[in-house]
Amino acid sequence: MNTPRYLCFFRTFRWLCVSALLVMLSACSFAPRQIPATLTHEQANDVTLRAISLVGTPYRYGGNSPETGFDCSGLIGYVYKSTASLNLPRTVERLQDVGHEVPRDRLRTGDLVIFNSRGTANHAGIYVGDSRFVHAPSTGGTVRLESLTKRYWAELDPSFRRP
Repeated sequence: MNTPRYLCFFRTFRWLCVSALLVMLSACSFAPRQIPATLTHEQANDVTLRAISLVGTPYRYGGNSPETGFDCSGLIGYVYKSTASLNLPRTVERLQDVGHEVPRDRLRTGDLVIFNSRGTANHAGIYVGDSRFVHAPSTGGTVRLESLTKRYWAELDPSFRRP
């Protein structure tokens, strides 16, 4: 089945908008490399760009592709595998042990944002700069870009990991 032209145009336009957003965000979010990293700066930016490009993809529990939808860990796994050839754990609980812990003031694009509730990691996203992250939130929703300063997310006191 062929994709209608207007849909191809929309996807191209969305990709261009996402690229412009990444350029703007990366200018204000780069931190000195004092935390060990397995990803290069270019790979971290590729991860961020890919994550932002998936905004609007439907949520699906257990989902791990743009065609079928994503849950939060499926989104993270897909983005890191497709852009940096890095296999990350499939569950949020296991993501909380990936790489190195990063203090909030040393965040850079591509870092993981892990949310805990009652001592258990239960949600995750990808940091994209300017106190924002991309995540697949819940049933009925879509992948979206949100602010860590939004009251709901700030109250969860997230931790940050650099794969």
